[in-house]
Amino acid sequence: MGLLSLAIWMPIIFGVVLLALGRDDQARSVRWIALIGATLSFLVTIPLYTGFKLGTSAMQFVELESWIQRFNVNYHLGVDGISLWFVLLTAFINVVVIIASWESITHRVNQYMASFLILSGLMIGVFSALDGLLFYVFFEATLIPMYLIIGIWGGPNKIYAAFKFFLYTLLGSLLMLVALIFLYNKSGGSFDILTWHQLKLGGTIQTLLFFAFLAAFAVKVPMWPVHTWLPDVHVEAPTAGSAVLAAIMLKLGAYGFLRFSLPIAPDAAHEWAWLMIALSLIAVIYVGVVALVQTDMKKLVAYSSIAHMGFVTLGFFIFNDVGLAGGIVQMIGHGFVSAAMFLCIGVLYDQAHSREISSYGGVVNTMPKFAAFALLFAMANCGLPATAGFVGEWMVILGAVQFNFWIGMAAASALIFGAAYTLWMYKRVYLGPVTNDTVKKLKDINAREFFMLGLLAFAVMYMGLYPKPFTDVMNSSVADLLRHVALSKLN
Repeated sequence: MGLLSLAIWMPIIFGVVLLALGRDDQARSVRWIALIGATLSFLVTIPLYTGFKLGTSAMQFVELESWIQRFNVNYHLGVDGISLWFVLLTAFINVVVIIASWESITHRVNQYMASFLILSGLMIGVFSALDGLLFYVFFEATLIPMYLIIGIWGGPNKIYAAFKFFLYTLLGSLLMLVALIFLYNKSGGSFDILTWHQLKLGGTIQTLLFFAFLAAFAVKVPMWPVHTWLPDVHVEAPTAGSAVLAAIMLKLGAYGFLRFSLPIAPDAAHEWAWLMIALSLIAVIYVGVVALVQTDMKKLVAYSSIAHMGFVTLGFFIFNDVGLAGGIVQMIGHGFVSAAMFLCIGVLYDQAHSREISSYGGVVNTMPKFAAFALLFAMANCGLPATAGFVGEWMVILGAVQFNFWIGMAAASALIFGAAYTLWMYKRVYLGPVTNDTVKKLKDINAREFFMLGLLAFAVMYMGLYPKPFTDVMNSSVADLLRHVALSKLN
């Protein structure tokens, strides 16, 4: 079995084993098995990075087996410089959320842990799939564990939020399925994504394909105006569910643009770039203003995620290497930072059982170690230099200025909103005197929480101080993708 197959199936197998351990009195064993499964799954992905050859845009660690022979559907896996980091990020975040859920989940522990392990394997499958139908199967299958995580362990309105999440994301994906079947017929019966990249297509067909993919991927990112499901889902989802949703699941949509929309329909991508840039800027600026008025910490960070993902789509559609690489770096950096922000809210919620900003005040007096971590992550969310939140945003703004000064200027203005809503939240929750008895009774983080936040703090600082390993891996693949986008594919 190849490394990619191990990365996909090892967490899924561990998840299935946990489902077989069906009783809550085995919760301690279940947690350790889940942690061992997540850790081994992460360790399996490390040789993908250490053995990755730089300077080539070719797919590496390729696995190809016939799956459904009659329709020429293959179990075809591989990673390039664009997808490699997302495989590692998914496996890393999975370890962190298993540690984060150690004490907060007390019922159906085996099903909860199994859902995260299976979800992790399926998301790695999305980033590794080189067969269109295989991609679609993994892409849709990720909905099931996340639907269960929200619907079973979520808040008071969990059923409403789970249905909204499922319907929004499923409806968009149905149009993508039509597009995939069309490309299968057009390519003479092949689901190979790299073959689709070479197809000559008419202008109208490219436009229809572009919007079919947009329907699936824009909802997943989510782009404005199809973003309304995300705040509801974040508020109701358990803490670890919010962390995985923000850190990885939103990236599935953005990744889809890189694998499908841009290389398959480059002429349509150029023609409709103005629309994508406009929608991205609305997400970056308008949604940033919306985040300012939130009273619920989770809603604030949820809107912040939409604004940060606006930078990603902006970077993709300005068609230069700095912007495109910046969009990918922003996806990775946002993965670390957003997970950390949601897990910090979870630490407070576990003790005080409130997400309202007004329920807190002066937390730094009772939880100094925790407040220090929260400050680092808040600064990273603002885009402070030397943190993971800065690198991608800076590259996207740089690329946007090269493309058009005023677009770059508009994007840069979002940094002001980001600083405003994040630091204002931090001031009201953490600084000043202790405001009530609930805050007075808070206990500082224990060793487990310190280790969990320490892992994320290390990732946020390492990427901010030394982004070279991240950019080196993707340079050749970004240049190759830009060559695809620059060539007209009109037949």
